[in-house]
Amino acid sequence: MAAPIHFWFDFSSPYSYLVNEWIDALAARHARTVERHAVLLGVTFQVAELKSPVSHPLKREYSMRDFARSARFEGLPIRMPQTFPLPTQNAARVFWWQHDTVSPQAAADWARAAFRAVFTRGVLINEPAALKALAAESGLDADAAEAVWNDPRWKARLKSECDAAVAGGMFGAPWIVVDGEPFWGNDRKVQIERWLSQGPF
Repeated sequence: MAAPIHFWFDFSSPYSYLVNEWIDALAARHARTVERHAVLLGVTFQVAELKSPVSHPLKREYSMRDFARSARFEGLPIRMPQTFPLPTQNAARVFWWQHDTVSPQAAADWARAAFRAVFTRGVLINEPAALKALAAESGLDADAAEAVWNDPRWKARLKSECDAAVAGGMFGAPWIVVDGEPFWGNDRKVQIERWLSQGPF
């Protein structure tokens, strides 16, 4: 069986939301599976000595325009949250809890729910009450989810994934790796499709 497509993301990344809506169909077209990795962009930015584009006034205006334009281009709804970017460590810990104790598919379902909540409804998943409500809406035990994001075990689990992402060279999201070849950004979809269909180029 062909190796899975690895997809690293942060729940505060609009481009990761767009890729998340696309990548399963991509994998199916090429008889692959997807392995998702929730991480924190802030960690990778710190190591790479980078800042989010939206932290720069000129880049922020362009980035916000491009988020909306890119979603329209792909026929996807988008509604940016009032606070942006958002701290997403709690949502990421819930992702790893679902991944490790239920299944990767349960984690993927949570990822889809969280991305759509943030980028189609403007849900502020950094707020505990909002995240608990989303957990309940997604069929999870909201109290258990809250316990998870405060649990040192799941804090350590997320940290280990962030460390692995940095060790693998990740400095931005979405970060997609196909057969060892890294691709950064929503605008690499055509290259990824060609790599999967025709091999290295």
